[in-house]
Amino acid sequence: MASYYLSSDLELAELIANDDDQAFAEIYRRYKGVLFLHAHRMLGDQEEAKDILQELFTTLWLNRKEIKPHTSFSSYLYKALRNRIFDVISHKKVEQKYISSLAAFIEQGECITDQQIREKELTVLIEQEVSLLPPKMREVFEMSRNTDLSYKEIAQELHISDKTVKKQVSNALHILRQKLDLAFVLMYISKDL
Repeated sequence: MASYYLSSDLELAELIANDDDQAFAEIYRRYKGVLFLHAHRMLGDQEEAKDILQELFTTLWLNRKEIKPHTSFSSYLYKALRNRIFDVISHKKVEQKYISSLAAFIEQGECITDQQIREKELTVLIEQEVSLLPPKMREVFEMSRNTDLSYKEIAQELHISDKTVKKQVSNALHILRQKLDLAFVLMYISKDL
C-alpha cells in the first residue's frame, strides 16, 4: 500500500484503467474528503453530497477503461463532481417548478370546482323560486326568458296586452330579486359557520 501512497494521480489512473482496485482505493482515500466538502458546500445537504460522491466513484470504477485525464486526476474528479452537482440542482429546479405548477393547478381547480358548485346551486335556487311564482306570472316570465319572443309576441300568443306582459315580467323580477337576495345571504352565512 505504501507504493500506492507515493504514486502520482496519473500513475494511479493508469493502474485503475488496468483494473487495480488498490489504486482505486488510494484515489478514493485521497479525494473523498475534499470532494465531499465541496459537494456539501454546493448542495447544503449531507446525504445528497454522500450520494453524489458514491455515484461519482462508482462511475469512475465502472468506466475506468475509458477515463484518461489529460491534465490531472484531481481536476478530472472536480469537473465530474461539479457536473453531477449541476445536474442535481437543475433537477431540483425542475421539481420545484413542477410542484409549484401542480399546487397552482390544485388551487385553481378547487376555485373552479367551488364556482361550478355555486353556479349549480344558484341555478337550482332560481328554478325553485320561479316555480313558486303565481302560475300566469310564471308562464309569462318563462316565455320572456326561454324564448326569443318580444313582449308584443308573448302578449299575442297568450291573448293579453303587451303592458300586462311587461308588468308580469317586472313583478316576477322584483319577487325573484327579493327572494334570491335573502337566499344568498342565508347561503353564505351558513357556509361561513
